[in-house]
Formats: sequence, structure tokens, C-alpha cells
Amino acid sequence: MEFLDANLKLKEIQKLQGHTDRVWSIAWNPATAAADVPTVFASCSGDKTVRIWEQSPSTRSWDCKAVLEETHTRTVRSCAWSPSGKLLATASFDATTAIWENVGADFECVSTLEGHENEVKCVSWNASGSLLATCGRDKTVWIWEVMPGNEFECIQVLQGHTQDVKMVRWHPTMDILFSCSYDNTVKVWWSEDDDGDWSCVQTLGESSGHSSTVWSLDFNAKGDNLVTCSDDLTLKIWEADITRMQSGDGYAPWNHLCTLSGYHDRTIFSVHWSREGIIASGAADDAVRLFVQSKDGPVNEPSYQLLLKKEKAHDMDINSVQWCPGEKRILASASDDGTIKVWELATLC
Repeated sequence: MEFLDANLKLKEIQKLQGHTDRVWSIAWNPATAAADVPTVFASCSGDKTVRIWEQSPSTRSWDCKAVLEETHTRTVRSCAWSPSGKLLATASFDATTAIWENVGADFECVSTLEGHENEVKCVSWNASGSLLATCGRDKTVWIWEVMPGNEFECIQVLQGHTQDVKMVRWHPTMDILFSCSYDNTVKVWWSEDDDGDWSCVQTLGESSGHSSTVWSLDFNAKGDNLVTCSDDLTLKIWEADITRMQSGDGYAPWNHLCTLSGYHDRTIFSVHWSREGIIASGAADDAVRLFVQSKDGPVNEPSYQLLLKKEKAHDMDINSVQWCPGEKRILASASDDGTIKVWELATLC
């Protein structure tokens, strides 16, 4: 479908309240995208809690099914489900990462990962669920191996960033780790073999990079394009030859394709790429924007344009935008206003 030819709007389905402080992050459970399984997502907040939301099959509305509390003692900044959807990892300013297991209708904290000197800012699972990455204000990125019995062993501490590391994200198909930082760069970490050490193989920012804090990044469905967002008010699109890497022919660098500028006038905190190719951004101007690739541009010089802008999507900064992994065009957003909103990208009749 040609999105630019369609008459689309971002329609608010539901506003979810319950958190008593800003909501930092949301994560859809990947195992609940199946047709016969209720859709579930987690949210985490400055109120030190994590909330689990589930869609009712009958009413189609989202309800809070569980509140995960009394484990973290400070802000919970990030949450991420394992690929199987059985475990939830939560990263906190209390310098720990908690691992929660869904046992029946309850969630039980089965492991606590300690080691960062101070605030843990983000947590991410690799595609197979065998590795976990965390990052923090101590400028480090930690890689943890998932062991039997819900044990986690730190296998390497990656140092290279010169400032607070805001986010870590694994590539969707390969064990390549990306981290973005207050030092204005994105670093790419790679291990040449299964038993080898991880090292920084590329720094996005040394040329064509961002000029201020990089807050977030995400990949397209194929995994050959990367989008980054920044305090410099731009989105940048990068491309790599992933076929070469998947065939075991060494590391292929990420190259800058284009920059989306002039669309934002406040910091862009979150960016997420849908399976259909729609990039959503959440920013400090309280708006959600959607971008798609222009169909008119030359193939070797792709460009992107604004599909739509939802003004006043929230009353305050938008910290996280996340597309639902299911087939429907559902987007969730989380804000400093303490609420989560669920949106549908709908066609106007």
C-alpha cells in the first residue's frame, strides 16, 4: 500500500492511567502477537514500578493485569521482553537490572543483575534470547550470558563511550550490539567468533553523525537499515550490507543514507520502525510524527518524508513510541504526563 496516497490519521484508542510519575518506556510482548493470544505490553516509570497491560478479547480494551513493585528502589527506566515472551528485564536507576518470570498469573523476580556503578538506562535481549545487554550512566555497556536456572553471567564490560550511555539495542537477526550516548555517537560492537571478545568495530558519528546526544535507534524489518534520533533535532538513516555479514564474510560498515531535518524543533527521544516501514518518532514537543520512504526519490539515494504529525499527542514530553508487533497498525506512546496512549493508524473514510 502506498501510505502517502492514503488518507490516514492516528486515532487514539485508549488512554491508560495508573503510573504516578512519568512513564519512561513501553515494550510489547513479542509472543502475544499471535491471533489467539491476548496482546500484552509492559510499561515502566519514575514511580519505581512496572505495569503489565493486557487487551481483553471481548472489549478490546487494555487493562492493568499486574503491578511489579517493591523490587526497584528508584526509577525504572527501561523494560524489555525476552524473544519467547517468558521473561521481562527491567533496568533501574538503583543500579540493578531485574529479571521477572511470568508464573501463572503472577510475575516473580527470579534474578537481579548487579555491577553498574549507578543508573542503568537500558536493557536489550538478542534475537535468540541467549544474551542480554545493559548500559548506564557509568559510560559502560555490559553483556550478560543467560545461563540455566535464570542465572546471568557478565561475560564482558564494554568501554569506549565518553559519556552516559542512553540505549543499547541488538540487531534483529545477528549478534551485533549498538549503543547510543550522550557523547553524540552510536557505537557498534561485534565479536568475530562465538568465543571471542567483543570490540567496537565502528563509531557512527565520526562522519555524517549526530551533533548532540543520540537518544534512540531502531531497525527496519529486514535489518539492513538503521534509524537514529537525537537532541540535534534530526533523524538519520543508515544502511549496511547485512548479507555479507550473515554469510560470515566479516563486518560490513554502516553508511549514512540520509538525514531527516526540519521536522522537529525539540529533542527527539524515541524512534521505532514498523514492520510495514513506517518510522514513528516521539519528542519533547508532545507530538508523534510518522515518516515513510518517498516513492519518487532515486533508488540509490532514498529519502523520507512526513506521513503525518499528531499534535498534542500527550500533555508533556513523549519518551517512548513502540509499534505493536502484530499485524494491526497499533502504536503505543508513553509520556512525562504519566500516561500511556494506544493509537491506531486508521484510514479516513
